[in-house]
Amino acid sequence: MNYTFSEKVSHLQASAIREILKFTSVPGVISFAAGNPAPEAFPVEMIQKITADILADDPITALQYGITEGYAPLRDLLKERMAKSGCFQAENDELMITSGAQQVMELACKSLCDPGDTLICEAPSFIGSLNAFKSYNVNLVGIPLDDDGMDPALLEEALKANRNTKLIYLIPNFQNPSGKTTTLARRKELYALAQKYHTCIIEDNPYGDLRFAGENIPSIKSMDTDGRVIYAGTFSKVLSPGIRVGYGIAPKEIIQKMIVCKQVSDVHTNNLGQMLAYRFMKEVDFDAHLAGLRAIYRQKAGRMISGMEQSFSERITFTRPEGGLFLWCTLPEGSDMAGFCKRAVAEYKIAVVPGNAFMVSEDDVTFSFRLNYSTPTDEEIDKGTEILGSLTKEMFG
Repeated sequence: MNYTFSEKVSHLQASAIREILKFTSVPGVISFAAGNPAPEAFPVEMIQKITADILADDPITALQYGITEGYAPLRDLLKERMAKSGCFQAENDELMITSGAQQVMELACKSLCDPGDTLICEAPSFIGSLNAFKSYNVNLVGIPLDDDGMDPALLEEALKANRNTKLIYLIPNFQNPSGKTTTLARRKELYALAQKYHTCIIEDNPYGDLRFAGENIPSIKSMDTDGRVIYAGTFSKVLSPGIRVGYGIAPKEIIQKMIVCKQVSDVHTNNLGQMLAYRFMKEVDFDAHLAGLRAIYRQKAGRMISGMEQSFSERITFTRPEGGLFLWCTLPEGSDMAGFCKRAVAEYKIAVVPGNAFMVSEDDVTFSFRLNYSTPTDEEIDKGTEILGSLTKEMFG
């Protein structure tokens, strides 16, 4: 039988990252292509204890249907915590629990965008969000990043050319895939442009708690004076991605519409995961836990950067992130980036993600690729950077 798929999904393709990950099952392949938290970052024993306590003390709440807005104690605790950083203003905002942070982006786009409306994003950007946006047939426009974040001059050009822009999607902290951080001055510029052209911002902040160098920078949401910023947070990088617990903060009117949209998607986020996140924050010194995670990623990032400095061709440039899980390597202009990535995994058994996977269109030209330092072991980082470095010297001198 021949199947005809809807216009919403007929143009969607399998994630290039998922395709690359297939090679990681080949014996001997070292993967720098994943984006998972480090295995040693999971507080397994505490999760075991809390889960057992929940199932002993309050099993029906954990196993029963819940409300779409989310588990009330967790929502209240998050509101209190996020208010301290200016990300939640009780008089204007509401907070909902989602099935991971990516659902915030999907629900925001579903709530605010009609087919043909423009959504502006960073180029490169997170592939999961890009596919969510594409599924609603928006006009997706990518704006290049410089060292300070999204280029404001190019953003304004795009806003002038696309008066139907509904959303600007940003990952200001240790961006996936580039590892770059948007400066405070640039955040203010981007927010001012959103005000000028009457559009909203989605601020995706999955890595903000994983800053291991430099100074904290206020969120764009904390600057929001007129209700145009939707903030996405998650427990995936600081507790467990498997529990699928994220959260969105936005003006009350937007959250109410997102709640209705979630009701036709998955009804509610799983209660056991929400209760686990709540009790973990209450029973564990959460700030001390985050400090431990930062120490893990500081060491891993430093190890990878040191290996690259020693082994890579001098013609290769790369970012030096102050947090998060990724860094971004750029080959000399005009290089065959896709060919490099294929040779890396096929001949050298090092899996990396080609940069075009993170562009608005995979046909967009980029000479960069993404490396992840959180998932591989220290030994794999050392060996992998040395092997990959030998390929860069062979190809680029």
